[in-house]
Amino acid sequence: MNTLPAELAALLGATDEHRAPVPLPPGTTVHADEGDGPPVLWMSDGAADPDIWAQLCSAHDSLGLWPLLLTGLDDDEDFRPWGSGELWLDKLSDPRSHDPQTLLSHWWSTYTATEDGDDERDVARRLAVTAPYGQFWPGLAPAAAMRTSAGQRAAAYAAELLAADPSLRLGLVPAGSGAEALRECGWQGPLNYTNDTGEIAAVVLDWERRFGARVVGVGFAELYLSVAAPPTTAEEALRVAAEHFAFCPDNIWQGRHPHTLTGYAEELVDAAAWTFWWD
Repeated sequence: MNTLPAELAALLGATDEHRAPVPLPPGTTVHADEGDGPPVLWMSDGAADPDIWAQLCSAHDSLGLWPLLLTGLDDDEDFRPWGSGELWLDKLSDPRSHDPQTLLSHWWSTYTATEDGDDERDVARRLAVTAPYGQFWPGLAPAAAMRTSAGQRAAAYAAELLAADPSLRLGLVPAGSGAEALRECGWQGPLNYTNDTGEIAAVVLDWERRFGARVVGVGFAELYLSVAAPPTTAEEALRVAAEHFAFCPDNIWQGRHPHTLTGYAEELVDAAAWTFWWD
């Protein structure tokens, strides 16, 4: 076992007795833009290693740090938002204080609303996106059966992400889960839709329970989840797609053609990873 780097031990509030399961690469702690508070995460100086990520994920319960694969804006020297500290903890709520059903229902109503003055064609086109539900919120999708262990699936997805982009860096956040790590590091990816990442984390926390989801990667406005219990039928996938639309409407509005819930749902059948991007 290997002694935690001093700055990482300080982030965790650890003693000299704390050890890492693997040797960690050089890195540094990152402070949020708010300034004088303690650091919110540790980030490697260079690319992550998939084996190290997997071992840190397995050691989460004992170490108290959730590993993330971090990506920055394209060709950005500051590796935003991580290297630039564009992270804010001010007024972020506790994820466990929210009811995911209430959050998703409210967001669904907001994104399916038709404004006064819309002509019938615009209204029809807007409601066609969320057919067959239209403006009706169908409720939460039932929990799905686990196809593999959540940890194994997360490790496999981390390897896939790093194979596609070897420049991803390793991040470590003191948090009880990947969902809570989003809030604890002050990530602001969905800022154009909600300025409270605690709400986003609340939904992801529920997906951890119902679908074996795990937060594997995070970017400036991107989120990468592994999924150990994906929907297996078109009917199940449509219910999950409704949750995704409420959570991140840009996945459908600006996703692949056709820009409809049913078209998006086809991609979710047996999908072992979910990705989100907020404009």
